[in-house]
Amino acid sequence: MRTFIFLIFSVLVIACNQPKVETAKAQTGDPDIEAKLTEMGITLPNAGAPVANYVNAVRTGNLVFMAGKGPKKEDGTYITGQVGKDLTVEEGYAAARLTGIQQLAALKAEIGDLNKVKRIVKVTGMVNAIPGFGDQPEVVNGFSDFMVEVFGEKGKHARAAVGMGSLPRNIAVEIEMIVEVED
Repeated sequence: MRTFIFLIFSVLVIACNQPKVETAKAQTGDPDIEAKLTEMGITLPNAGAPVANYVNAVRTGNLVFMAGKGPKKEDGTYITGQVGKDLTVEEGYAAARLTGIQQLAALKAEIGDLNKVKRIVKVTGMVNAIPGFGDQPEVVNGFSDFMVEVFGEKGKHARAAVGMGSLPRNIAVEIEMIVEVED
């Protein structure tokens, strides 16, 4: 019996003195996305329900196609108006960044963990703008810069930034994206 107790005790001592195994994130050097958002002072809202007959996301294989989202504020209202008339380029940039937060909330609801993101693949940014407005790229940069701030190199994406004569409910921007995720 003493030998058995000694053996158990020895195994416990050896096990307790083993170096801790690093997590996959620590081994790859990738930052924890949830921790990154917390550091940035961002709390993701609950993903809003679609306002019509569609879904927030469709996953096929390792690609997630995200429905268009707009700049929804904490109080549930949206940033509205045309950039170049009601909003400045800087205000449009802020609206696009806010849209990025909405997209990440919907993406998290779909995949469960933002650390599964391998790459933001494609972004289509639509800007509610006056005729002749040409600074759509500067507005949509609010979204693109945010994705790179959160995901680093994985946040860099192919993109279209286009002007629209109007958008649903007069929102300032609408942005959709395609994301590659891990299994």
